[in-house]
Amino acid sequence: MKTYVAKPDDRERNWLLVDATGQTLGRLATQIADALRGKRKPSYTPHIDTGDFVVVVNAEKISVTGNKLHAKRYYRHSGYPGGLRSRTLDEMLDRRPEEVLRLAVKGMLPRNRLARKQLTKLKIYAGPDHPHVAQQPQPMEIQK
Repeated sequence: MKTYVAKPDDRERNWLLVDATGQTLGRLATQIADALRGKRKPSYTPHIDTGDFVVVVNAEKISVTGNKLHAKRYYRHSGYPGGLRSRTLDEMLDRRPEEVLRLAVKGMLPRNRLARKQLTKLKIYAGPDHPHVAQQPQPMEIQK
């Protein structure tokens, strides 16, 4: 029996729509990462991008468990001495709720060129409106 390897020209890319209202951050991010990589398809090949486009709406209404709103911190560094800055999850959700979900999904993808390309297929919006109506995104099934 020969091993199936997907080719870039015969892949099928779908558009999926996810409503993040009331969803737990990490549990939702794992399922989005699987859809971006194409692991939900029988034609999955690790070194070929067979994943779908994912549109996430209502990212500002995402939930977390425990005390993470005040305890979880996001760090960034300017590159200069003393340039380390940090924000709590609560502050990040106030300023840029899309970035919280994008960073969670990015952490669940491999660290290589293919994953950086797959992350560009993730479209996140804080509110319920998105500009991808013409692509007719289908609702993605979220396992509880």
